[in-house]
Amino acid sequence: MPPARIADSPSPRILSRRRLPPRKGRAMPISRRNFLALSGAAAGASALPRIAFAQSGQGSQTYWPADRALPIFPQAHHLDAADLTSLTGDEQGLLVSLQGIVNRKEPRLYFYWGTDPTTQNWLSLIKIPYTTSTDPWSLFHRYIQEADGAIVFDPNVPDTINLATTLAGMKNAVVATADLAATYGLRIIEDFRGKFTDKFGVYNYALSNVWPKTTKRMVTAIGPSNTQEVSGVNWTTLLEVTAPVTDASNKAAYTADLSSFLSTSSTVYVKFQDAYSNTGWGPSVSQVTVTADGTTIASFQPGTSAETPYLFENGSSQLASGGWRFADNTEYFIYKFTAPAGTKQLVLTVTMWNQYFVTATSTQPSYQVVNPLFRDYIVANSAPVFWLDPDVTEEATLMGQILATFEPDTAYLGWFPNGDEMPGVTLCGQNSTYVVAADVFYNGSALSGVRAPIRQSQKPVKPPTKVENKIYISFTMVEGDNIQYNQHRMLMMWEDATRGQVPLGWSISVLLRDIAPAMLSYYQETATANDLLVAGPSGAGYTYPAVWPSSTLPKYMRQSGEYMQATGMQTLFAYDRNGSTDLTITTALVDLYRQNIPGLQGIVYNYESASTISLIDGLPVAQLLGVNDLSSGETQLAAIASSWDSSAPLFVAAGLESWNMMPADAVSLANAMGSDFELLRPDAWFALAKQALGKS
Repeated sequence: MPPARIADSPSPRILSRRRLPPRKGRAMPISRRNFLALSGAAAGASALPRIAFAQSGQGSQTYWPADRALPIFPQAHHLDAADLTSLTGDEQGLLVSLQGIVNRKEPRLYFYWGTDPTTQNWLSLIKIPYTTSTDPWSLFHRYIQEADGAIVFDPNVPDTINLATTLAGMKNAVVATADLAATYGLRIIEDFRGKFTDKFGVYNYALSNVWPKTTKRMVTAIGPSNTQEVSGVNWTTLLEVTAPVTDASNKAAYTADLSSFLSTSSTVYVKFQDAYSNTGWGPSVSQVTVTADGTTIASFQPGTSAETPYLFENGSSQLASGGWRFADNTEYFIYKFTAPAGTKQLVLTVTMWNQYFVTATSTQPSYQVVNPLFRDYIVANSAPVFWLDPDVTEEATLMGQILATFEPDTAYLGWFPNGDEMPGVTLCGQNSTYVVAADVFYNGSALSGVRAPIRQSQKPVKPPTKVENKIYISFTMVEGDNIQYNQHRMLMMWEDATRGQVPLGWSISVLLRDIAPAMLSYYQETATANDLLVAGPSGAGYTYPAVWPSSTLPKYMRQSGEYMQATGMQTLFAYDRNGSTDLTITTALVDLYRQNIPGLQGIVYNYESASTISLIDGLPVAQLLGVNDLSSGETQLAAIASSWDSSAPLFVAAGLESWNMMPADAVSLANAMGSDFELLRPDAWFALAKQALGKS
């Protein structure tokens, strides 16, 4: 048997927000990242009771009531918008950090960039006056006087970008390279060039000297930089398989001579990628050793701190729990090795298997530029920000030390390196912190100040008057705890012209109440009678309740209840886990939810190969059947129908994988059902299930 990968888990519920590569014969795991095509237009809605967003109580500054998860921004009245696509990453970072400074006084700047149209589309949906400028620099010059200077980061230590971001908020400054500061005549308040050698130095300094002076109610995590590739780099093939291999049968120690590259540079870049990019079984690497004239200058196992000095680019590659790095399909990773002066022979030895394609060059293939995403919100709140991998022991240790300094029930806004969701959410929960996926969320500092009415109820729907011998089924789109999904992918799905034709649950973040009330209001106002907004996992934010300290979990539950009531949601999608194991929801956990969420109608939980339902202390609780795509969903429904003996009603709660499926797929599934099925909106489904289970 070849060694197993994380992605080879037999469970279809790998709730990974970054897409893992498909395995032949395996279900496609869930992804946070890949946004699919747009279509259609949204439908209208009639009036229901609502509550208006509270006005700011402190003039032109943000304020933060004790009962709110996130701060309240001053009210926006008009937005100046611009497209930053033509700017470099460093220039985008400069303008986005200025956006944070400007918007915390009064939201006035709104930026968008890239090929995803949804960020720009929201401008016309949130119902606030705006003016679009064709020259983003004109906005920079108009507003730069509101900043007091610049915090300069070290491009050789990208994590100083994150340190500069927090300090920019604290010092009322922008984040800039030294060159940009000089070009625009910005006073340099802090200059981090040459002060740190690695991320550990950066974040330990911040932990001791910077973060104690800022908020203890919010922590953020975004990658400091993005990779900008250099064009025209010539790569030389070192090692390559000659035929497809997917069973690790070619696992061995392979050697490559790098000496020829030393004639032009003492530094060599070695790239690992998939030789057959359409099959999903690229190289797996478990050990790397480099010798210079027989002396070892590098020796490491991927995923350890020993790898960090040599990992030049991770290229969306992934780490397996067994201690190796792999790159499937279009993923890759690059190591950088610098030979001592005078080296004659440089030799690489690597233990690897499967479909490897290894190349090398002496030309630097890329450089790092500022990652501007979500940085405006971090600057506006002077929030602590770091980027540490919870699946790397040394980084996880530091991350735990950082999280321990925050108040219980703090929101962790961002994500995790290498898509290390499970260990990241676990570590956060152990430190009484819940996760809000936000690292691809645009304009948080603007949207937080766009007021809109928030409904405290949804359009009612009546369940069938009696329970018949049928298969009653509900559909719920998963991923809703993810606010960037709410901003991007969910809008694409919402605009599908077929939405509203069949009953459908939509998991969504209740924290939109704070960070984007107009976005939540839009979904409420345009929902059809067949649409139901469902609180995303696992309430106020994404977490595994089982790992929380018993002393702090009730506070999270209370906040979840308060936000569900304020946003009109009475059904909940929860998820629980302990280490690598999905957990069946317990009576104690159900009772905590029930006690803290008045009017709770039911809970769906996890994402598994079968749906089960039970009545726990009077509340219907159902395990979700995971449906990854239309084809597998049709197969699953056919199997359910063929195995049902029709002697009693059957209740099935299905979770539709939001990155792969659209409302049109829900319609297709409904059309494929036989007469034995009846599709209900989740709240009606819960009401009928409660009636049936109460009689059994």
